[in-house]
Formats: sequence, structure tokens, C-alpha cells
Amino acid sequence: MGNRDLTFTRNIGIIAHIDAGKTTTSERILYYTGKIHKIGEVHDGGATMDWMVQEQERGITITSAATTAFWHYNDQVYQLNLIDTPGHVDFTVEVERSLRVLDGCVATFDAVGKVQPQSETVWRQADKFKVPKIVYVNKMDRVGADFLACLEEIKNKLGATTVPLALPIGSEDKFKGIVDLISRKALIYDADNTEINNFHEIPIPEDMKGDVELWRDKLVEAAAECDETLMEKYFESPESLTEEEIISALRKGTISMQIVPATCGSSYKDKGVQFLIDAIIRYLPSPLDIGSVKATHTYTGREQELQPSANDPFCGLVFKIATDPFVGRLAYIRAYSGRLDAGTYVLNSRTDKKERVARLYQMHSNHQNPIDFVEAGDICAAVGFKDLRTGDTICDEKNPVTLESMEFPDPVIGIAVEPKTQSDLDKLGMALGKLAEEDPTFTVKSDAETGQTIISGMGELHLDIIVDRLRREFDVEINQGAPQVNYKEAVTATVQHRELFKKQTGGRGKFADIIVEIGPADPGTSGLQFDSQVKGGNVPKEYIPSVQKGFEAALSNGVLAGYEMQSLKVTLLDGSYHPVDSDQLSFEMAARLAFRHACPKAKPILLEPIMSLEVVTPEDYMGDIVGDLNRRRGQIQAMDSTANGARLIRAFVPLAEQFGYVTVLRTLSSGRATSTMTFDHYEEVPANLAKEIIEKSGYRVPEDE
Repeated sequence: MGNRDLTFTRNIGIIAHIDAGKTTTSERILYYTGKIHKIGEVHDGGATMDWMVQEQERGITITSAATTAFWHYNDQVYQLNLIDTPGHVDFTVEVERSLRVLDGCVATFDAVGKVQPQSETVWRQADKFKVPKIVYVNKMDRVGADFLACLEEIKNKLGATTVPLALPIGSEDKFKGIVDLISRKALIYDADNTEINNFHEIPIPEDMKGDVELWRDKLVEAAAECDETLMEKYFESPESLTEEEIISALRKGTISMQIVPATCGSSYKDKGVQFLIDAIIRYLPSPLDIGSVKATHTYTGREQELQPSANDPFCGLVFKIATDPFVGRLAYIRAYSGRLDAGTYVLNSRTDKKERVARLYQMHSNHQNPIDFVEAGDICAAVGFKDLRTGDTICDEKNPVTLESMEFPDPVIGIAVEPKTQSDLDKLGMALGKLAEEDPTFTVKSDAETGQTIISGMGELHLDIIVDRLRREFDVEINQGAPQVNYKEAVTATVQHRELFKKQTGGRGKFADIIVEIGPADPGTSGLQFDSQVKGGNVPKEYIPSVQKGFEAALSNGVLAGYEMQSLKVTLLDGSYHPVDSDQLSFEMAARLAFRHACPKAKPILLEPIMSLEVVTPEDYMGDIVGDLNRRRGQIQAMDSTANGARLIRAFVPLAEQFGYVTVLRTLSSGRATSTMTFDHYEEVPANLAKEIIEKSGYRVPEDE
């Protein structure tokens, strides 16, 4: 590989609503790129096709998280790292972690469905991570397909300035090809021909000439607006802009997120995909265009910029852990700076431990290719790590830095599981462990009192898929209990409390004395917010971390029903110690007891997860659905009309009221309404319900030890 020129690398992903044709588009991109250039040799069609057919039979999404392919453009070979992003809303975290490592993305829309609720979600996520986009309007062969109407809706709903790069020739079953507006070439794709050059040029159809000139003028004007030097040239003579100048200006505008170039096609019918790949090369950024990323020094906390250069110290982000049947645990890594060689050691900045990188792979759509090293800007998979999780930063030991870590929401719903046969007990434990490593929003814990294993996730669908994977991949059959809501607790008032802990048994005793103020944490913080204001060594410095540790440990069991305390602010004001009897453990115990005695006085409340629900339904069922949501303590946020005459209801609904909702919705709408639900925030449970939940939990604050 040598020192690769990063100008010719593209790290891209395809983001879309479910059913916009994301997988088919990804497969076609891999198919065409593999067809020309399979790492050095050009294959004949046979072998490649066979592999595709199996993919289609099994209907699998491209299994690996990142796949490398190559594409010839202007006599230059470009490397595409295609990163798969899931479309389903329970896996929003998956989408986010993919977007974190993308340099650019292709937002795919269905030419008939246009902008659907989930397309908005993924679009906003891409905006959040400042990922430049190009639009691909797919399924132009379907009845009701309309390219320009789709772009208009993207402009209105998503506020983006879309610039068409091409116009479709014909639509619905007469969709034959596209006119490239920059080169004014009309390309017709041959039906039933999947060769790489399955298109030929024809003169622009007479009835399209007016439209082509109109939209080309708009395109040239949009390009000129992205580049000041071109602007002057454009005002003097719009026709004097060369194709290279237009492309270069559009590229500039795309990368600065000023515009979003758009093209169209039908991936399933093999039309327009090659043009899309050229557009990816032309307009989406290389790692060099993205430039440096920010990291903080692990020990000093100083911020530093990491340059995408192979000569700097190595730093990379682990963005996914997957279990591969042949090589075991694969960690997918995006290298941000430096070079990583197989067989060397790196530092995991979360655990502060060294890890050996046994082997490195470049992942191809249908096999793994071992490589000796990976350099800045590239993506690879690595094997051999002992303790690595999604979101970890791995770096050079001499330059310990941490990239901005990924924030993962806590799971909101749990179910108790047990293996159907006792012999599966060990297998279940192993399988759940592997799944929890792959997915940070999935957790496993055993309930000490009942001995049950509780698995928790982001929604019913999320847990269904986990149970399904247990059966298929790990061959473990389980019995599952009813779903339970993961409530949390919080305090709403601030109280001062003194805890004097002393035990006198023969020999050395135990002694700790602390005065603390306990109250609600600052908005936006979770967990323990701890501050010490002890003056003059009344509590010696070495005991203060023990007080903090005691409170941290106590947070996992609140005082109302034993649920985790969402956040708490503790200020250590004063205290005293005994020169002989005080030790770290005494102060830790004092903190745990202070938590139990003070929290009941700080007006504790119960919090419940509130879900953001979107229902798309034909008009006729609106009344019933809204009535049902009101009965579920839902708060309707908005009711809009969608482009195809259906209604979109957005509401906040407590998760506790939503079990089995999909079935109820099907009944209410004769199977015609669809819903998506994501976790949004925690909110206080109404007093009457809270009382019921607390009684049901049967929780008692443990007696003092």
C-alpha cells in the first residue's frame, strides 16, 4: 500500500428510511465496483454474479460493517470504504456510530414515498455530525415516481438546497435513463443487462431540451454561488464555465454543506448506479477534505488536533464490534492519524491497558483480505483484542489521547430470560456476553434476589431481535418473562445531613463522620456530581475519594423502589476523623449510609422513560388512534399530512403504556397504519401511579449494616 494518497479515498455510507432501497443500492455499488476492479484483477462476470445471487436468495444486508471496493474515475483508481448503516429506528445508536466515522453519505429516498419520518431522523443525525450528503432518488421505475417533487419535499421538510445533477428520461415503467446536466449527455441503460457499461449515449430527446437547459442554468448558477472566483466569471458569461470548474465548485459547496447534489435511478433495475458512484467520487470529501479531528490528552486533559497523516502517532476509533464465525471478535477501526502495524501494541485509553493487534483485515464484500498495516484516513477490522468496546479510542502509548467518546442512551425496557434446558445455561451466558459487547445499548444483569437474568434494550423490537439472534446464531432456546420498564429515581429537594459511623468491636474500631449536602444534579448531568468543600483537613485528603466511591456505589439502588438513581449532586461540607479507627472503608460506609438516610428527606420521585412515537395512518382511522393514545397518557405533539394523503401523528407516550402497541395499532387501522418509536427522555411518574409501582416492587431500604 505504501504511503497512500488520501485524495483518492472515500469513507461513505448510505442512510435512508426503511425500504428506500438502501441494501439494493449498496449491493449494486459493490457489484459494479467489484466487477471492474477486484483488488488488482478484473474478474469475469461469472464468479461475481454467483455471489450476488446467494445474497439475494438469503436477503441479507451486507453482513460486514465496512466493505472496501475500488472504482476507476478519470484514469485514477479510487478506494471506497462503504459503511453499512441500519435503517431501523431501534438501532438509532448504530446509525449514529456509523455516522461518526463517515466522511460523507448518500441519502437515499424512495421516488414515491419521498421524505418519510425515518428519513428525517437519519438526515438530522447526519447534520448533527456535520456529514456532507448527496441525494439519490431510487425506485424511479415505480408507479407515481417523481424526481423533482421529491427534491422539492426535501427542500421544504429538511431545509436543504438540493441541486439536480441529472434529469430522468421517462418515469414509472418508461424510465430508461438520465440526462447528465453538466456534460449534456443522455444515457440510456439497457434493460436486463448488468454489464458495467450497460448504457449508451443518445441525443437528448427533443421534448426534454428545454428542461435540460433550464435545470442546467440553475445548476451552473448554484455552482457559481459556491465559489467566489467563479462568480465573477459567471456574471461575465455563464457559458464560459468549464465542466471541471462546475464540478470543482459543486464539490466545494457539498463539502461545506451549502448544497446537496442530487441524482436518480433504479438500483433494482441497474439504472443510474454508475453515475451515482461517479458523483460520490466527484462531490463527497476525502479524509483530507475533512481535515483534523479533536482529541484530548488522556492525562492532562489538553485538547489537540489529530492530522490525517501517516507520519504522526497512531490514533483510531473503534466504531463497531462484530462476531465473525471464522476469525472471532472483529473490531472495526477508523484510523484518524498515524499508522498501525499488525502484531504491534496499542493503548486503550478507556482501560489504560495495552492491547496487542494480532491481525488486520480489509473487509471485502465477500471475503477478508489480510493486510500488514493501516494508515490515517482508512478503515479496517482488527482481531486479537482482549477488552475492547464500541466507542473506545486506541492510540500510541507515547501519545495517549481520547477521541470524543460516543454517548449511548441507557436501555429503557427489560425482560427476564432463562434457558429452556439446564444444559444451555453456560451457552446462554456466553451468547449474551457476545451480544452485549457488540451493542452498547443492550445490557445483561442478574437479579441477586430472584436469580433471574434480566436483558435490557431500547424497545420491544430490539429485544425481539436479540432473542431471535440467540436462537439462530447461538442455538439457544429461551423462555422469557413479561417486559418490564426500567424506571429511575431522582431527588427534587436539597437537604443537609450528618452521618456519624462508628463501630467498636475488640481491637481497632471503625470511625467516619461526614456532613453532606444532597440534592438534584445540574440539568443535563447524569450519575453523581461530587464536590468537596472541606477546609483544613477535617476529612483527610486520602479519604475524600472513598466518600465519592460510597455515593457512586449507592446510586444503583434508590430509596423508593430500588431503581437506579438517575443523577445526584453531593457536596461534602465538613466532617471529622479518628487518628486510629478511621480508614477508607469507614468513609465509604458512611457515604452509603448517608445516601440511605438523607435521600428519603430530599423528596425522591420516580421517573419513567417517555418514548417519541410516530404513527402514519390513513385519514379514516385518525380518531380511533388519537383516542387510544389519550388513554395511554400520550401527549399529541403534531398532526401533519404526508405527501400521499396519509396523516402523520407525533406524540410522547410513556413506555409503560406501549407494550404490544404494534398489535393494537394493526387492529385499530385494519393493518394499514405503521408506527416507529424511539426513546426520548425521562419524566416524573404521576403520584398515584408511582405509589402503585412502589408498592408492587415490595422494596425495603436495607437495615444499617
